Amino acid sequence: MDAARIMTRFVVTVLPSATMTEIARCLAQHAISGVPVCDSDGKLVGIITEGDLIRPVMRSRETRRDWWLRHLADGTDLAPEFLHYVKGTQTSARELMRGDVITASETTLVADIAEMMVNNDIKRVPILRGGKVVGIVTRADLVKAMARDPDELLSPEI
Repeated sequence: MDAARIMTRFVVTVLPSATMTEIARCLAQHAISGVPVCDSDGKLVGIITEGDLIRPVMRSRETRRDWWLRHLADGTDLAPEFLHYVKGTQTSARELMRGDVITASETTLVADIAEMMVNNDIKRVPILRGGKVVGIVTRADLVKAMARDPDELLSPEI
C-alpha cells in the first residue's frame, strides 16, 4: 500500500510570514498539531508543530527572567518588543519552523513512512509532487489504515 491510498489530501499550510498567533489559530481551528510551511508558489520550505510554538516558552527559568527584565525595563510602559512578542506579531513561522523536513512521494510504501516516523520521532510526513505538498500522512492516517486492513498495510504489492 502506498501513501496515495491513505494520505490526507486537503492539507492546511501556512506561509513563512505567518505569526505565532496565526499559526496557533490555524492549528486550533483545524484540530491539527502541525502544519507544513509553504512559500507563495506552494513549495514546501519547512514544518511547524505545536512543540515549535511552545519551545520559546519552555526556555530555562533564568533565561526567561532575564528576557522579561530586559523588555520590561524600558520604563513604566511595556517595551514595544515585549508587546509584539506577547501578541505573536513578531515571531514568524520562518523563525520557528524546522527546514529539514522528512518527506515522501505518493508512491512511497506506507510501511516505509511508518519506519520514517519511528526512526525520526516525527508525527507527520508531507507527501510531495514536484516540491509541492499534495498530501500528508500522519500517525492517525496509519492507525486508520491498520484498522481497515492490517494485512494490506504492510503488503508491498498494492
